[in-house]
Amino acid sequence: MKLFLQTLKQHLLSGVSFAIPFIACGGILIALSITFSPMTGQGPDFSHSVFWRTLNVIGNAAFTLMLPVLAGYIANSVAGRPGLAPGFVGGWLCADINAGFIGALIVGLVAGYLAQWIKQWRVPLMLRPVMPILIIPIVASALTGFLVVAVVGPPVAALMVSTGEWLRDMSAGNGLLLAVILGGMIAFDMGGPVNKTAFFFGAAMIKEGNAAVMGCVAAAIATPPLGMGLATLMMRRLWSDEQREAGTAALAMGAIGITEGAIPFGAAEPLRVIPCLMLGSMSAAALAMWGAVGDHAPHGGLVVLPVVEHKIWYIFAIVTGSLVTASAVNFIKLLQRKKST
Repeated sequence: MKLFLQTLKQHLLSGVSFAIPFIACGGILIALSITFSPMTGQGPDFSHSVFWRTLNVIGNAAFTLMLPVLAGYIANSVAGRPGLAPGFVGGWLCADINAGFIGALIVGLVAGYLAQWIKQWRVPLMLRPVMPILIIPIVASALTGFLVVAVVGPPVAALMVSTGEWLRDMSAGNGLLLAVILGGMIAFDMGGPVNKTAFFFGAAMIKEGNAAVMGCVAAAIATPPLGMGLATLMMRRLWSDEQREAGTAALAMGAIGITEGAIPFGAAEPLRVIPCLMLGSMSAAALAMWGAVGDHAPHGGLVVLPVVEHKIWYIFAIVTGSLVTASAVNFIKLLQRKKST
């Protein structure tokens, strides 16, 4: 069992290493486009600059490719080249149905093991040469695609609708509890369906005159990447060169409100990292709600400061949440290192 888990981790790390450039490229380009564009009540305004609007489109294209690349190279790690096509197809469909990076991780493994299983089929001698380039990619892609669209898609869509309705009912009750729930949702899948449900709920509350909900969401959005970037700075010896580079990019993305900057860390060690991300975002969201922070733009990070009420509390919430995440994840890394020695 231990050997299987180590192999599984290696497959995930393989996919993450190929996805990091897409995350960094997309995140930095989007961050630059937002930083140099005016922030309005509807978000960043690109109408006055073709250059920054185009840069934003390019950055979003890189982000769109991130999930297929992640799933594709996880599948490639499992099954070799025959796993690439089903992994990429499954990852693209995950993006299409908003299954997020957690969906891509699972689909990448499923696609890889499907391709590996098909490789073991006993087929006529004349079919063997075309198995890796034709039969395996077609069959595994079709099976993976049907699994994502028919099995994963409908429950995800239904869950997001019901969660949105539940959050709307919650907004009439305890604001601090709502903030904690929203903070956990934001960090759970970093841009996936749970994150987007919380984000769009906060954005909808702005239109209803309740900017406090978006205030706690905006603080929670920045915390995961800032926390992970801070963790790589606080205890550099615990992190590889590649992780430290990803941490630098995560700091830039966190400042501009791009939660996906933490994905390289969450995808590599989901069971250890994601709880730490959630703890930090929940802390930031609760502090923002407690300090009556209001955000009048559907975005997060420091870029929305011009339209934020109680700016000091907002910054304090983000810094505190980031420190919570960084301290928690480094503590777990230290425990992990002691156990392995």
